[in-house]
Amino acid sequence: MAAPPARADADPSPTSPLTARDPPGRQAEKNETACEDRSNAESLDRLLPPVGTGHSPRKRTTSQCKSEPPLLRTSKRTIYTAGRPPWYNEHGTQSKEAFAIGLGGGSASGKTTVARMIIEALDVPWVVLLSMDSFYKVLTEQQQEQAAHNNFNFDHPDAFDFDLIISTLKKLKQGKSVKVPVYDFTTHSRKRDWKTLYGANVIIFEGIMAFADKTLLELLDMKIFVDTDSDIRLVRRLRRDISERGRDIEGVIKQYNKFVKPSFDQYIQPTMRLADIVVPRGSGNTVAIDLIVQHVHSQLEERKLRWDMAALASAHQCHPLPQTLSVLKSTPQVRGMHTIIRDKETSRDEFIFYSKRLMRLLIEHALSFLPFQDCVVRTPQGQDYAGKCYAGKQITGVSILRAGETMEPALRAVCKDVRIGTILIQTNQLTGEPELHYLRLPKDISDDHVILMDCTVSTGAAAMMAVRVLLDHDVPEDKIFLLSLLMAEMGVHSVAYAFPRVRIITTAVDKRVNDLFRIIPGIGNFGDRYFGTDAVPDGSDEEEVAYTG
Repeated sequence: MAAPPARADADPSPTSPLTARDPPGRQAEKNETACEDRSNAESLDRLLPPVGTGHSPRKRTTSQCKSEPPLLRTSKRTIYTAGRPPWYNEHGTQSKEAFAIGLGGGSASGKTTVARMIIEALDVPWVVLLSMDSFYKVLTEQQQEQAAHNNFNFDHPDAFDFDLIISTLKKLKQGKSVKVPVYDFTTHSRKRDWKTLYGANVIIFEGIMAFADKTLLELLDMKIFVDTDSDIRLVRRLRRDISERGRDIEGVIKQYNKFVKPSFDQYIQPTMRLADIVVPRGSGNTVAIDLIVQHVHSQLEERKLRWDMAALASAHQCHPLPQTLSVLKSTPQVRGMHTIIRDKETSRDEFIFYSKRLMRLLIEHALSFLPFQDCVVRTPQGQDYAGKCYAGKQITGVSILRAGETMEPALRAVCKDVRIGTILIQTNQLTGEPELHYLRLPKDISDDHVILMDCTVSTGAAAMMAVRVLLDHDVPEDKIFLLSLLMAEMGVHSVAYAFPRVRIITTAVDKRVNDLFRIIPGIGNFGDRYFGTDAVPDGSDEEEVAYTG
């Protein structure tokens, strides 16, 4: 027999069964106006106990299963969820999976509130909140009719698409991006637009049937059951369904008595024994939430992977440069421009002018590697000309901020109507790891040839993470072109070994990096020299400001 789950509180509130006299507002009729329903919903607030008395009131956070920006906003901070931890080694493979927490419990038990309190207390930069409510199956016409009359059981395991839930959670744990359906509770149907979520340090999956599938249970590293008094859950459900989902009181009570409570007794409450921790009183139990946060912190510390610069530096010593690398021919003109921009005495105006010239030559050179096909055109003299035309769908440029954006004008000058995306990767000053902080990519980028731009590449760390972002958005590896004015051999080897089908194109490759992983002889801090900003006191390269390694 399985051991009973640990209870995070020694004095749980008893669960009292629903009786015929429990539901308030039985006299309400279906033809009550929306205004009256809202009034009823507001009056229900007085029946609920205060939440989280040990913490200050929190602003409402943003659910990640709605079509909203990838942010979780709390009273203290904004948590970015469009990133992923740098858990990719020098081979471009993932070393550790994300930590997945499952939150189960009855309908309106406070699972989402507990999840958000855990997120805020964790203070982790990247987190995904995944709700089981997004994974209701698409209803047939007959089931739609039943749902319209409150005769369909949404609290039964068969109402959920477990295959999609499992595949989604597996991808998130692997750090991949996923498409999550957006469910409309008013019409009982999925919306046309799906929400994109990205891998993170922590994944919190909450739902009434979170522990109802064996395969799903195996994906969860920690299982928490939120145990809340049935009367409180009923009041919360009344308030939510009336104010947020446009239901009337009579319909909510009918559905509760016919489906919600029987399903809880049959399918949900028995899963409490599968939980690692039971949280009585839900979000009001701040002691339990603090204990959970401490445990998750310890697990994250064990899983932490430092970005091993030494491994990147030594992994490919003495190896020949990869065949995927193409270096612009070092003509006297190219050599002369390098001489000017590498000279520390060069003025900012001169630096910008000759950098732009090199960028234009680099991009023109890179375009020659795009796929072309034979085509015939008619000249003004009425003669056929056998030529070439671009064989792809579209070209998209993606710059790694901040230095990479200086290459955008040159790309726009030679590619008409090119689409532009941006990625910001910065160094975590505590861990030294590159982290994704901002992402804006055009839609349907998976069909495009992508020109990834960064002015310098030393270790290859930021470039590898940027490539991972593109791969997570289903861009084929052989459609990615990494362009840089200057690269170190270390960075070339790292990117090429991790992603052997990515085309690497540059104007020059320097052999060494110093102990601080700066390119030698190098070009200095490209961003500071180009934008005229003050250099970092230790003389470091751009990587200290925006990780362009």
